[in-house]
Amino acid sequence: MFNNAGTGDKGHPRILEDQKTDFERVMSVNATGVFLGIKHAARTMIPARSGSIISTASAASNTSGVASHAYTASKHAVLGLTKNAAVELGQFGIRVNCLSPYAVLTPLLTKCFGRNEEEIENAFNSISNLKHVTLKAEDVANAALYLASDEARYISGHNLLVDGGFSIVNPSFNMV
Repeated sequence: MFNNAGTGDKGHPRILEDQKTDFERVMSVNATGVFLGIKHAARTMIPARSGSIISTASAASNTSGVASHAYTASKHAVLGLTKNAAVELGQFGIRVNCLSPYAVLTPLLTKCFGRNEEEIENAFNSISNLKHVTLKAEDVANAALYLASDEARYISGHNLLVDGGFSIVNPSFNMV
């Protein structure tokens, strides 16, 4: 089962500008949606004594200050749900993991930033750690296929960062 639905918000940089309704909408889709997906997948996987549940989190689940408050909180919730469900469902042979991609050029991303794909790609590539490579949707799909496969049969409770090393470096230091 792959929980891959998600949404963003206007991304106000200051919490005082955020609206409760926007926060609740993002949490409803990104966190409550994942909760329900895991719950209902578990209902069919427990009797089978096997399964793989994968959810899309975000690089924002591992770093701070790179996305809005609502989006960041929702993706941290996905990681927490993943770990809790992995603990509970492991006894039934069910693996639960999440993927945390960096920015993937999608219509959602262009809408959230209000820029075209080329502008967004240039902006993210300028702060990305892995140069000369742009994250594509198929890269995330390949990571999901790996986690769903028998090659990952002993991986559970893991947050697979698909971020080209973005989360391991603070670009403001300019050390390298």
